[in-house]
Amino acid sequence: MSRYSARGRLRDHGLGLVGIAGFLVLWELLPRLHVVSEAYLSPPSQVLQAIEQLFSQGQLFKHIWASLQRSLWGLLLAIGLGVLLGLLMGRLPRLARVLGPILQLFRQTSALALFPVFILFFGIGESSKVAIIFWASFWPVLLNTISGVTQVDPLLINSARSMGASSAFVFRKVVLPAAAPSIFTGVRLAGTYCITALVAAEMIGAHSGLGFLTLNSQEVFQIPSMYAGILLLALLGLLLNFVLSLIERWSLRWRQSLAS
Repeated sequence: MSRYSARGRLRDHGLGLVGIAGFLVLWELLPRLHVVSEAYLSPPSQVLQAIEQLFSQGQLFKHIWASLQRSLWGLLLAIGLGVLLGLLMGRLPRLARVLGPILQLFRQTSALALFPVFILFFGIGESSKVAIIFWASFWPVLLNTISGVTQVDPLLINSARSMGASSAFVFRKVVLPAAAPSIFTGVRLAGTYCITALVAAEMIGAHSGLGFLTLNSQEVFQIPSMYAGILLLALLGLLLNFVLSLIERWSLRWRQSLAS
């Protein structure tokens, strides 16, 4: 069975590579054959040249590092506060009833709508950028944590308590492990949202970063550099999702041992 499943995975990866190759070929041909003007769609060869030029000028890692720092700070703050508050609200129904309505109101408020508020409180420096990324990343972590805690099977909790387990033991050994998959789902969603919010965050007085590179290149009509910024943002998002997946797999490796 494992041999066939391995073959299936290899076949799926092969089909995925074929799809990517076909997309790149089509992307290259459309502007080359003048189906779409190169003024609007730069072929991948020109995008790679723009990335190489950024590298040779020493700008590439400057933009990547700036965006990576902002994303990680905002994401880590969102994970820390979102998990903590989610655990508390999931275990304390009264606290959930008190904070629920106001959090629902805030959740419906877009980070873009809060631009002026972030600027008033934090200025146009790094703090406002991190705040925007935090705001976009916080909600999936919070909501998935609450959902994971509240959906723990009561039978597991009552069984542990019937054997004399303390509340702290039940929380640490029963509630947290049972809620962990849902929490990690929220963390991975937050990783996606933080990259999406990064572009918006770097609209505020930024002089570096992949979002700044993309927007500034569009303004000065350097289209290959604009697509280079978009491509690098996508790769950064894929890298972040891959790292979060590895952390999730390592943290929940006990589930695989149970399944086997």
